[in-house]
Formats: sequence, C-alpha cells, structure tokens
Amino acid sequence: MKREIKTTNDGSKTLYINDLNENYHSHHGALQEAEHVFIKNGLNLINDYEINILELGFGTGLNVLVTINEYLKTDKNHIINYFTLEKYPINESEMNDLAYFELFDNPEFKNIYQKIHQAEWEKQAEIIKGFTLKKIQCDFFDLKNIDLPKINLVYFDCFGARVQPDLWEKPLFEMVSDKMAVNGLLTTYSSKGSVRRILQELNFKVEKKLGPPGKREMINAVKL
Repeated sequence: MKREIKTTNDGSKTLYINDLNENYHSHHGALQEAEHVFIKNGLNLINDYEINILELGFGTGLNVLVTINEYLKTDKNHIINYFTLEKYPINESEMNDLAYFELFDNPEFKNIYQKIHQAEWEKQAEIIKGFTLKKIQCDFFDLKNIDLPKINLVYFDCFGARVQPDLWEKPLFEMVSDKMAVNGLLTTYSSKGSVRRILQELNFKVEKKLGPPGKREMINAVKL
C-alpha cells in the first residue's frame, strides 16, 4: 500500500494511505488523539501493579511512545508489558520522517523511539526498565492463536469501519474479549452504536466518553 506523510492540526505527523483515503490518526491531531483516547481514558484508569496492554495495531508506534511517556511521569513502582499486532509494518524511511521523538521534551526519546522500531518482531524486548514490548506481525484475526497473559488494557486502534468494516464486528471483539482479564478495560476512538451493542452482548459495561478533538464521543468498555 502506498503511504505518505501528512501533518495533522496539532503539528504531529501521520501516515495517509492513498488507496483507502485513510489516515493512521485523526487529522485533527495525531498526538492529541493518542493521549486522549489511550492515556487519559485508558492507561490512567488502570491501577494494577503489572499491566498487560494489547494494541490493535502498532501502526506508526505513536501509542507505544505516549504510553512510555506517561509511564515515566509515575514513580515507576509498577511494570508494563505491551503487546502489539501489526500486519503491515512501516519502513525505516517512514519512521525517520515521522520523527515522533521530537514531540517530547525528554532527550532520551530519540533513543527510545529507535528502540521501539528496531525491536525484533515476535520477541519481548525491554525498552526501558519496567517496560517491555512485543511486536507481533500478523493479521488481527490471528489473535485467537497468539499466547498472551491476561490483558488488563486494550487499545483498539484499528482503521475505521468505512475502510475495514470486518474489524468492527463481533468475531474480532470476541477474540479480544477472550484475551482480557475480568475488569479489563477496552478503549477506542469509535463511538459507533453497533460497536456499543456488540460489546454489551459480550458482557462489557460500556460507557460513552467525551471524544478527542474533532470527535464528539468515544467508547470505554469494562469486561464484567
């Protein structure tokens, strides 16, 4: 798929897929969206000592980076194991052009950004002390065959239903639910009524939340 770099409204960059007419992130602001959906309404709501995160999908690596940024703000008396699925990894040129480390004040972030992208696929790597990352190259529907610990937090960040409707239907949500711990949280930028109903059918407590810039609502769902 042909991809190009675009700058979003908050100054952060994203990738755009010409064939699908789809951005990897909101054009209103890639960084703002990631921090609002996955940190404010995700990571910051989890209090477990050991947090297992599952992300669908890795994309540009921005969600990993904002998660590490938030982790470094804490007293780091907990650990994070981050698992992320991606079928079509970005290349080194795209990684360099996105340059997400420039969005953060921490001078260590260039090295952290490179470690995230250079980490070997299918192997768990320690990116910083207390934070491990395992990148898995696969189709999302292969999730049922992947051995994971019970997941406390899901970043459901698939492409929109307009271009990949099958990713927003019951079969994939069932697979995700099967990997989650009781009281685990799924957070997503979507607020589709069909998604809310599917999650409720799968025994999630669903809450509509204020969306990121440019979106009225988003979804949090807790597995009961």
